[in-house]
Amino acid sequence: MKNEGLIYRISGPVVTAIDMKAAMYDVVRVGTEGLMGEVIELHGDKAVIQVYEDTSGIRPGEIVVNTGETLSVSLGPGLLTQIYDGIQRPLPTLEKEMGVFLTRGVDADAFDLEKNWTFEPQVSVGDTVVGGQVVGHVQETDTIVHKIMVVPGMGGVVKSIESGDFNVTQTICTFEDGTDMQMMQKWPVRTPRPYLQKYPPVIPLITGMRILDFLFPLAKGGAAGIPGPFGSGKTVTQQSLAKYSDAQLVVYIGCGERGNEMTEVLDEFPHLIDPNTGKPLMERTVMIANTSNMPVAAREASVYTGITIAEYYRDMGYDVALMADSTSRWAEAMREISSRLEEMPGEEGYPAYLSTRIAEFYERAGRVETLNGEDGSITVIGAVSPPGGDISEPVSQGTLRIVKVFWGLDAGLARQRHFPAINWLNSYSLYPQSLDQWFRDNIAQDFPEIRVELSGLLQIESELQEIVQLVGSDALPADQQLTLEVARMIREYFLQQNGFHEVDAYCDIHLQYKMAKAILAFQESAKSAMASGAQLGDVVNVPSRSHLMRGRLNKGYIDTIDDMVKIMLTEIAATVEGN
Repeated sequence: MKNEGLIYRISGPVVTAIDMKAAMYDVVRVGTEGLMGEVIELHGDKAVIQVYEDTSGIRPGEIVVNTGETLSVSLGPGLLTQIYDGIQRPLPTLEKEMGVFLTRGVDADAFDLEKNWTFEPQVSVGDTVVGGQVVGHVQETDTIVHKIMVVPGMGGVVKSIESGDFNVTQTICTFEDGTDMQMMQKWPVRTPRPYLQKYPPVIPLITGMRILDFLFPLAKGGAAGIPGPFGSGKTVTQQSLAKYSDAQLVVYIGCGERGNEMTEVLDEFPHLIDPNTGKPLMERTVMIANTSNMPVAAREASVYTGITIAEYYRDMGYDVALMADSTSRWAEAMREISSRLEEMPGEEGYPAYLSTRIAEFYERAGRVETLNGEDGSITVIGAVSPPGGDISEPVSQGTLRIVKVFWGLDAGLARQRHFPAINWLNSYSLYPQSLDQWFRDNIAQDFPEIRVELSGLLQIESELQEIVQLVGSDALPADQQLTLEVARMIREYFLQQNGFHEVDAYCDIHLQYKMAKAILAFQESAKSAMASGAQLGDVVNVPSRSHLMRGRLNKGYIDTIDDMVKIMLTEIAATVEGN
């Protein structure tokens, strides 16, 4: 029998109920409208509840019903292409029922329970199956096969299993102990899904963005933070990562972002075409939209909803990229609820457990051996929106303590229309050491050395710029002027990309290597020519250098770049003869 209590106190999204039996994290229905909430504190017979909907209009004395369940997400065929709110209510379904303004207390199934899916068994009668094992396949979208898995902790000897068309609530498999299995399962969002072991990060996530892949690589199963001030390109960078990275599935959490910004994402994503398959990108995407004007408690839940869905697809053996935009808004939701609970505030009013919650979230990333013996990964990329761009604030610092990649966005670069506006002097990656062997084996033996050389040139340029600002570049020796030219070439030819250009938006990793080699070939050839008497102006202004730099916008550039470099080197050598 469900336990019932009465509302005793209301403080925004935090409601206190009395005379009810409850356990931590039980889901309850609050008031006559049945608003969804979750128990977050217990004091004797008093239960403190965070409500996931607007609490205006509810009064003390109204009834609270305990469902006895924890906050869980529904997992099964039909997740992909969906757009959910923070507690997994499908927004398009709700819009059909009530228009653009959602009514409080409404509920909707996470996906269509009546839709039939064609189930193909992968085990036979008499087989013994364990939790996490795949028992059958469903073609969820044109590009993704959904693997139906035994719920972790369940299992047994298969008594019967059928192929055919079923909806997600019909029995597809029966075990000898009498347990039935459906295609849909539920999982509590605050409990990480189990796996056998976590692998070291030795495979890079290829993003197609040169500054990320080449200078600050991210491993599959790794975690990255993108802090940056407003307007510096966090959302555009994450969208590019979602579209072009070599992850097989994308979970995009719009956590507390501005409504108009989230609207752009919701409008654009369904029309994006996956460059790998030519199909709509939404066919391998799950979106969670929880804007800044939606209930604050649901914002806090949206991050857990997203990571649980990502873990589910990871368990099938897929590489999943999870974009959280932005974790600062998630932390602000925690701060608001913490203050309503009258907890002792930590730095800048955030709760004392902020760093712990951030760590728990990012620790759910990783490349693992799943319960069914396959390899799957979740790569977490979290945007951080520090007030005023000050990354010394607690959310940025808590994030940087956990993640191993820092892609620091720069408002100055964004104003110069330099995309991606990632500051190459402030950013860092701690993965190169473990990824270098992969790059040596799959791209080129000298790949790590080329990366170090380019980074070094950018560092030298930064030091020389201080002198240039005082006395001008003409006062520098010719070799240092050449260094400035090479560094400018790295910035404008290599690091800068056009995120909306059909060719330049994505750059193949092999082409990235060739472009980096072309820059260093120019430097070596120019040094040699100048040592033999050539003038810096003549060397820098050879026509083929301009052709090489503009050529990256043309299709088939990877096939023509080697010939362009040969012509450039010939023209540079000719400058010696002209003197």
